Amino acid sequence: MRIGILSDTHLPETIRGLDDLGPEPASFFSTVDLILHSGDLTSPLVLDWLEQFAPVLCSTGNNDPIPDRRCLDVQMVEAEGWRIGMVHSLGPPSRSMEHIQKAFPSPVDIMISGHTHYEALEYRDGVLLLNSGSITFPHNKNLRLGTVGLLELTSKGIHAEVVALGNSPGRPNPGKGMALDI
Repeated sequence: MRIGILSDTHLPETIRGLDDLGPEPASFFSTVDLILHSGDLTSPLVLDWLEQFAPVLCSTGNNDPIPDRRCLDVQMVEAEGWRIGMVHSLGPPSRSMEHIQKAFPSPVDIMISGHTHYEALEYRDGVLLLNSGSITFPHNKNLRLGTVGLLELTSKGIHAEVVALGNSPGRPNPGKGMALDI
């Protein structure tokens, strides 16, 4: 199963969808079976746009006062035998795994978050932590292509990636790609 992950779109009113950033977002999301948005979408138009590619779930971000059936504060998903938990923010990276696990109603194998606009991929204490950064405002820069996440799950293992989508004209993408196999 291939799961596409994004966060912190903060969709400005000046763009209608992620197509306005170029073909890279559509090209990436057209390859996945499920899409997880870890909050701060700011407009349900983002979820509508994503649904043309695959089913979408979203965790509610601190900038999301938008009632939408696809959004919950905490999302829990099981895929290929892996338990995935998604929230907008896991707090500071220095927090213990025991404390972080309390963000979810039951133990998880994979934690997905956003909020920081910085990509991160780590395997700690038997749990994969993935923050896809921001697809539109990477490293808190102005509007440009940023980073997304990818999970490829089988019953035997996980391949996780952060993917830098490319550069916007005159605005380089500060995001860095990274990968991890478990």
